[in-house]
Amino acid sequence: MMQAKKVALLGLGTVGSGVLQILINNQAKIVQNAGCQLVPVKALVRNPAKHKEAARQIKLVTDFDEILHDPEIELVVEVMGGLHPAKEFISQLLQAKKSVITANKDLIASCGPELVKLAEENQVALRYEASVAGGIPILNALTHGFAGDEITQVAGIVNGTTNYILTQMSQQHMSFASALEQAQKLGFAEADPTNDVTGKDAAFKMVILSKFAFGTDIKVTDFHYEGIQKLQSFDVEQAAQLGYTIKLLGISRKIGAQLFVEVAPALVPANSQLAQVDNEYNAVAVQSEAAGTSLFYGPGAGSLPTANSVVSDLIAASRTQQPFNLYNCQLSLAAPSSVIDPYYVSMIVPVTTAPAIVSLLAQHQIKAADVQAVDDQAGHHLVIQTEPVAQQSLVNFKQAAEQVGAQVTTYRILAE
Repeated sequence: MMQAKKVALLGLGTVGSGVLQILINNQAKIVQNAGCQLVPVKALVRNPAKHKEAARQIKLVTDFDEILHDPEIELVVEVMGGLHPAKEFISQLLQAKKSVITANKDLIASCGPELVKLAEENQVALRYEASVAGGIPILNALTHGFAGDEITQVAGIVNGTTNYILTQMSQQHMSFASALEQAQKLGFAEADPTNDVTGKDAAFKMVILSKFAFGTDIKVTDFHYEGIQKLQSFDVEQAAQLGYTIKLLGISRKIGAQLFVEVAPALVPANSQLAQVDNEYNAVAVQSEAAGTSLFYGPGAGSLPTANSVVSDLIAASRTQQPFNLYNCQLSLAAPSSVIDPYYVSMIVPVTTAPAIVSLLAQHQIKAADVQAVDDQAGHHLVIQTEPVAQQSLVNFKQAAEQVGAQVTTYRILAE
């Protein structure tokens, strides 16, 4: 008789429902890849009345202990979201010798090392492919596809909400507020989009990507992240005229024996692959010594795309309890003085201040590759593309320019 392993779900919302659907509909292929049947038996929900259809396919429970203390359940999928009680539930499950698959980026970015250690101590699996870029198998690619290669940079569009907003701003010439409102109406943005538009969601994902690409454990408090809520239509239009598209990018780059990580709007060459990633889609560009540049593209969220990543983890966890990521190389974080890139600098300045700004550029050793003056209702703009310059020099210049009355915006320019 074919061996069967029983599966429980914590949560039966958008992703949980997708997991259940795939497990039921694709059982024949799953059996061949897992070497056993994966049978969904219980789902933890708050209100069983909301899941009448699912109740025909799986037993609904409201008490976590019914899953924790069921000796027949070997695999548990956590798709509740949030830090608590997800952390407590996963910790107890791992201690009970049950393998766990989660899509919880906030939790893995905040408590990943602790939970990974707990899984190893109890010789069970903890996998979380779906925590980054939804349906794109980027973590497995970094673990296996680049196992012997030296990765030098990972640059990603890893938040669909902000990418949708930026697409509307650049292609439909919408304001940030109008694009956000449309994203909410279409379901691409939450009612409270704070984590998305401030860059925090992307920062969580870069914590995880940095661990898989470079073996280094970091926290969101270790690096600078910012979002798109202050982005002006003027800069979107100016970037387009200069041959760029503005994207919210997460960047993790090796600089010598150090690591630079950031989440911020950046100018991407309009003819590059990343610039073609529109609306709610995600993409991660991986640069490595042997393979060059590889682009991983696909839906960053959604019921079935994310559930597909969860089920892939389920199959892997059914076969092995080996840690998801074995790579460990603790790099120190790079100082701003060693991070060198070209920049887009946009300033609103009093006309009489312009000579002082030019003097400050020279004082901080910032060379301009291109300078344009633009007047509109907001005032007199200076738009500058710099030659490669140390991040610290640009920070110092911005502070000095603001002291003489300039309003300064700076965005990194991603090299082609």
